[in-house]
Amino acid sequence: MPLTLPQLERHLFKAADILRGKMDAAEFKEYIFGMLFLKRCSDVFEQRREQVIAQERARGLDQPDAVFSAENKRWYGESFYVPQASRWNYLVNEAHQDVGGFLNRALGGLESNNASLAEVLEHIDFSRKVGQSKIPDIKLRQLISHFSNYRLRNEDFEFPDLLGAAYEYLIGEFADSAGKKGGEFYTPRSVVRMMVRLVKPEQQHSIYDPCVGSGGMLILAKEYIDEHGGDGTRADLCGQEANGTVWSIAKMNMLLHGISSADLRNDDTLAEPQHVEGGELLRFDRVLSNPPFSINWGTADTDRQGQPVFRPKYPERFRYGQVPLGSKKADLMFLQHMIAVTRDGGMVATVMPHGVLFRGGEERAIRAAMIEADLLEAVIGLPANLFYGTGIPACVLVMRQRRGNRSGKSVERQGKVLFVNADREYFEGRAQNYLLPEHIEKIVHTFESYTEVPGFSAIVSNATLRENDFNLNIRRYADNAPPPEPHDVRAHLLGGMPKTEVAAKSALFSAHGLDPLALFVERDANYYDFRPEIASRQSIKPAIDSNSGLLAREQSLRAAFDGWWQAHSPRITALAGASSFVGLRNELLHSFSAALEPVGVLGRFQVRGIVAGFWSDAKYEFLTLMARGAKGVIDAWRTSILNALDDEQAKDNPLDHKLVQFLMADFIAAQAELEAGKAELDSQIKAATPDKPGDDGDETEAGDDEPAVDEAQLKEWKRQLTALKKDLKAAQQSFAKRLDQAVDALDEAGAAALLLAILRNDMQSILERYVSAQRQQVVAAFQGWWDKYRVTLTEIECDRERGAEALRGYLSALSYV
Repeated sequence: MPLTLPQLERHLFKAADILRGKMDAAEFKEYIFGMLFLKRCSDVFEQRREQVIAQERARGLDQPDAVFSAENKRWYGESFYVPQASRWNYLVNEAHQDVGGFLNRALGGLESNNASLAEVLEHIDFSRKVGQSKIPDIKLRQLISHFSNYRLRNEDFEFPDLLGAAYEYLIGEFADSAGKKGGEFYTPRSVVRMMVRLVKPEQQHSIYDPCVGSGGMLILAKEYIDEHGGDGTRADLCGQEANGTVWSIAKMNMLLHGISSADLRNDDTLAEPQHVEGGELLRFDRVLSNPPFSINWGTADTDRQGQPVFRPKYPERFRYGQVPLGSKKADLMFLQHMIAVTRDGGMVATVMPHGVLFRGGEERAIRAAMIEADLLEAVIGLPANLFYGTGIPACVLVMRQRRGNRSGKSVERQGKVLFVNADREYFEGRAQNYLLPEHIEKIVHTFESYTEVPGFSAIVSNATLRENDFNLNIRRYADNAPPPEPHDVRAHLLGGMPKTEVAAKSALFSAHGLDPLALFVERDANYYDFRPEIASRQSIKPAIDSNSGLLAREQSLRAAFDGWWQAHSPRITALAGASSFVGLRNELLHSFSAALEPVGVLGRFQVRGIVAGFWSDAKYEFLTLMARGAKGVIDAWRTSILNALDDEQAKDNPLDHKLVQFLMADFIAAQAELEAGKAELDSQIKAATPDKPGDDGDETEAGDDEPAVDEAQLKEWKRQLTALKKDLKAAQQSFAKRLDQAVDALDEAGAAALLLAILRNDMQSILERYVSAQRQQVVAAFQGWWDKYRVTLTEIECDRERGAEALRGYLSALSYV
């Protein structure tokens, strides 16, 4: 069975667990990455070595000569040559003492024998002290044994880029665990995905990240090119990173994604830019980056002659001005570097702290010069708490390089800046906020169409910015503050729901097919009352949930979804054996929007968000479908379920997997019935069992009361419980066998039908979440009116008087008055 993504993710996370506790995630990540890379290189080398030996034997050489020939480096041009001391089997068999030394020599041997790995692995030192001691041999032996569990050849994977996907998962997990330090090497992928879509990289473009971190910007640029019909591995991907350990992680990330041509350099980008040719900085078509926020711009120190110690190379990069040396304001210096290395008409998308938009002094002068040069195309405000390491909100600046002496923007955008205020577009997580697909769709569509959306975006001329002293504060131009909650004084005093407030919500009600008079009755020309049957706040939601107009409108949305799925789902199963899914995402997106938007329940970006979310969730299934067919997807799910079944630390119950729910519904129903019977018997036995003596030794007084059930009944219940537990255990033990039988019984056509049924259910679940959230807005509107106006001032005064009268009566009875 192929190695699946959930299986490999669990495997890598368990590897991290071996070191967890000895050091924090920011420290041990390099060891896990190094071990994974070494295992992968060794496994691929062994595969190629076996092929060479077979070829040499076929050519007439005997076994010893074929083995000797296979040691020649010339055979391994498209992969890495792995010397004897770096091979996994050698480590398994020989590394028992000074294991850190063995691993260091293995990495050193791999690096010294492959020029493309120069200096990549030397940062990883398995023998260095962590605290007051080194990682003990027993821990490192555990790591070696753990990584020996799976072979990491391409033929072992459910889809070709499995290892790259798992590596990205691991980087994200380490960033999450590392907290503040995680922001040094990881940008949330939803933010990166949005930025990539803003600049639309193509295969013929050169793409650059001056603060490359773990390489996520370049990886997602490559994936975007792949999804749009190009070959991302052939794009010119370049980057630079100051931190040596993070740079090596990025190099390994590229290689594990099959990108061997990426040109990543290790040095300080501001002081020593490395991408130089003929004494001049190289230029790039697209620049994507998330530079560190507000770090020092060099140092204010001077030498004995009074000259600055910090002298960055290529000072012409900073033609728009400089901030004081030593100040924590390097943000706009990074931005100027990006612009300086962008080709004519090229684009920059970079994350920046909000301070660069409005701070004065030298930063104001730099900002002014850039705006006057018509470089700034858009300012996009992001929600707070999106990034690791900081809760402050950030923004994305989109810049367009000039074309010689004229603006590089399209004619209709020249002399203007688009402001997008997306700080309310997020999903609130437990410890961090997230951009959902619908938020990305809304931001990207607004940028692409360059339109003004009230409360969301505004187009501002450079002249207006000049009048505002080049202050780019987003709320000044695109204020998304919600309008104040209206309060009708007459309604507060006398009751009634103001018709003006109800009319203001008419678009929401109309979208759901709800007539407000289903819950209201006319009070007079200006006010409604709740219908008599709406006697409490709790009765509002059931009345809305059962409204025939609302249900009919929502059903029409589901009918539109059913029709769309029938028409377009065959395109999904047609991916089996395909070399790419070029165009499929856009086809699904546009056809889905055309089918569901006219119904009116959900807005444009919600509808597009459903498809984008579905695509994001199902992407790896699509890759497996392309590589192994529909049966391959089902097999991969089975492997993940069985692997999780054997894993006591698995987060999710394997019986809850969607394949089990669809393929073994009868089994799940029988299990649920057995569990319910067990719970009922447990409850009955507990209720009928006499209490034990108290902790103080006193017997519980039973008196002469008869027990609730007789001893024979209690005994019978216990017998039934024992039998139920036995049946449950037998069913659980038979689960794997029954799952295998059910999966093995499927042919390719049956697997394709099952796959489509499951994917349809996944997509419908996303649709229902959106509908439910939208319906809740309807409920909240009516509940809000109930809370505001249902109890009038007159009623409050009457209640007060009744309470006062009752109090006077009590006091009189007590002879106090």
